[in-house]
Amino acid sequence: MPREKTALLQGTLDMLILKALDREAKHGYSVARTIEQATDDVLSVDEGSLYPALHRMERKKWIESSWGLSENNRRAKFYEVTNMGRKQLSVETSEWTRYSHAIEQMLHTP
Repeated sequence: MPREKTALLQGTLDMLILKALDREAKHGYSVARTIEQATDDVLSVDEGSLYPALHRMERKKWIESSWGLSENNRRAKFYEVTNMGRKQLSVETSEWTRYSHAIEQMLHTP
């Protein structure tokens, strides 16, 4: 029985994109697939959210882009994390860890 995909919590998309790009440059579709695969298809990112986020993050200088060829030999824009983006990923990861720990505590409070 296939699992239903979960909508992303507000504020997590940037962190997930930065994490997906942390090791190598990827084009948009590959970023979305990386997030889906890493979360066992629980989380998904639709194009209507992904590309505006990528463009916003590029304006903030957290990522940069260049044109290249995809694995299908099609022209695609590849994104990679900048040093500013790595710092932002660290900040957001710390905040998310603190937040999720607080929720975990609440769920286990009698």
